[in-house]
Amino acid sequence: MSNHRLKKIVEDFHGTTVEDRYRWLENETEETQQWVKEQNNKTFRYIHAQPAYRQAKARIRELFDYAKYSVPVKAGRKLIYFKNKGLERQPLLMLAEPTKAQSGETAEPKVILDVNSLSEDGTVAITALFPDKKGELLAYYCATSGSDWQEIKIRDLKRNCDLPEEIKWVKFNRVSWSPDGKGFYYSRFPEPGTVEPEDQSNYNSVYYHQIGTRQEEDQLIYQDHANKQLGFNPIVTEDGHYLLLAVYRGTSPKSSIYYRSLAGESAEQNTFIRLIDQMDAEYTFIGNQGEHFYFKTDLKAARGRIIVVDLAKPDRENWREVIPEQADILTNAQLINNRLVTVYMHHAAHWIKIYSLQGAFEQELDFPFPATVAGLTGKQNDDEMFFTLTSFLSPPQVYRYSFAGKELSKFQPVELEFPFDDYQIEQVFYPTKDGTTIPMFLVYQKGMELDGENPLLLYGYGGFNISITPAFSPSALFWLENGGVYAVANLRGGGEYGEEWHQAGMLENKQNVFDDFIAAAEWLIKKGYTSQEHLAISGRSNGGLLVAACMVQRPELYSAVICGVPVIDMLRYHKFTVGRYWIPEYGNAEDNPEHFNFLYQYSPLHNIRKGVPYPAVIIGTGDTDDRVVPLHARKFAAALQEAGTGENPILLRVDEKAGHGLGKPLDKLIEEEVDFYSFILTRVSGKSI
Repeated sequence: MSNHRLKKIVEDFHGTTVEDRYRWLENETEETQQWVKEQNNKTFRYIHAQPAYRQAKARIRELFDYAKYSVPVKAGRKLIYFKNKGLERQPLLMLAEPTKAQSGETAEPKVILDVNSLSEDGTVAITALFPDKKGELLAYYCATSGSDWQEIKIRDLKRNCDLPEEIKWVKFNRVSWSPDGKGFYYSRFPEPGTVEPEDQSNYNSVYYHQIGTRQEEDQLIYQDHANKQLGFNPIVTEDGHYLLLAVYRGTSPKSSIYYRSLAGESAEQNTFIRLIDQMDAEYTFIGNQGEHFYFKTDLKAARGRIIVVDLAKPDRENWREVIPEQADILTNAQLINNRLVTVYMHHAAHWIKIYSLQGAFEQELDFPFPATVAGLTGKQNDDEMFFTLTSFLSPPQVYRYSFAGKELSKFQPVELEFPFDDYQIEQVFYPTKDGTTIPMFLVYQKGMELDGENPLLLYGYGGFNISITPAFSPSALFWLENGGVYAVANLRGGGEYGEEWHQAGMLENKQNVFDDFIAAAEWLIKKGYTSQEHLAISGRSNGGLLVAACMVQRPELYSAVICGVPVIDMLRYHKFTVGRYWIPEYGNAEDNPEHFNFLYQYSPLHNIRKGVPYPAVIIGTGDTDDRVVPLHARKFAAALQEAGTGENPILLRVDEKAGHGLGKPLDKLIEEEVDFYSFILTRVSGKSI
């Protein structure tokens, strides 16, 4: 054992001493890399020897083999979208031109870029598309090995080739083209080496890039170094008259809005007006009619509403409510076809409602099953819009909606052979520890007996105001057809019931999320859907924290755990990459004694007990994950292996050239799913398949 491992590190947190035995695993040394290699070898030997592995490998790959499409975006009148014919590592970027106005018909689509050609192993992905208004140029985000750090590249759609310039040091934000199409606005972070490493994700600044020039020549548009933690998302209004900055701090939903006119003035002469500058609520820009700006907000409306701010009378007493808060949650709103197209959520499922700009209800698009609406696209003057509709038993299907004919049609039909009619979706509501009612989706084979013998996979997230709505997973179909039940609990901390629901599961209330998940497991056992020996739990990222904390708090309740890209060391998470973005959600143990108290109480790394028979667990991470860095997974695996009884496997799976999940090649995704599902099915099914 090296001196690094023997070195005792003890820190004082507001009078409490905390030992960190696994600090050496934070560093990317040869010793750490060798340890990871040994862990991977052990993990793959174990998984590949399991009876479920061979069938899982063949069947899950088969279930992924169907054509997949993204929602198209408009480039002039052209449509640009992704298509994966089945099992390609990365999709094809397609372009289709309409044959005639308002028909919805397009000419034969053509490939404008095979994303697989960008790398030999499929680890370079395109993550976002930003076409100009004329449909001549396409700015796109390019990510390597799953990194959040991306490059902006520009494709000439006429010549079907990339321009020579590349924009670096960008992540998370959008590109907005200037009205004349000669360039675009974007925000970026400092060039590495110009700031201290801990400030690499601070000092976000807005620039203007003129086509045909180098990034070094880009014009600085806005920065606020006095408030280095602020981020800026530039938005050019569709009429081309204004440039807005959506101002944010970390992952907090609270925001501010700055703007300036783009008419008749150079960038040097312009200054931004702080239209909304209190960061007291969410303000999401929807669109504008001249000087009337439409916003989705939760100000004095935890479930969301739509307001109009008149630039001529911007004081709050003059703000006008267009669509008031309703019983259900307003999750999205866009200005399309000179109407307000809204997406509402009822008990964690979506539907679409269309209003006039004055707020008069016009139409509702309801769906025959609990569904998720995603990727809604359309422009203010478009006569059509596109969106994806999906559910647990429905692969993502892109729909086109015609406003003129009020017709909904499939953009590209998706076909997957599977007996979906043999299965059912049930939504139940169960009480948690403090009496709060929590919704949960259950998916299982029709006629299944509630005898406690069914393998059950319980999934959760519970954080960052993110709602977990019905989603399709080919791997879950494999689980279902092998007698499994798939359960999704809509925990506090998410956005399923608005900002109050979110706040009930953040900061000092985070234990509520763990209590909600534990209560879901207990309810499922009590009702006979499963039993402890047949119960597996799964979560990723913040959901990885969730299952880790629940496993440590109630190890006897589960038989197997999938802990994906988890946040584990809650005393130090904010020190790495973008961890400081999450301080509004989790807190800061270093600076705040009260935060230390509740973080220390549930931090999975600091609550592992020696000699406890923890359930079988597989901890997954990526070696290039720069969002939730792999040190969390490494330290968790090491601590569990040292503390446990050794009766159940504690496995660490580190994917190479893989990040947090962004743009992961399909073959890598399938390999990961095969490993995870064969692991838990072997542990909880009690049978060979």
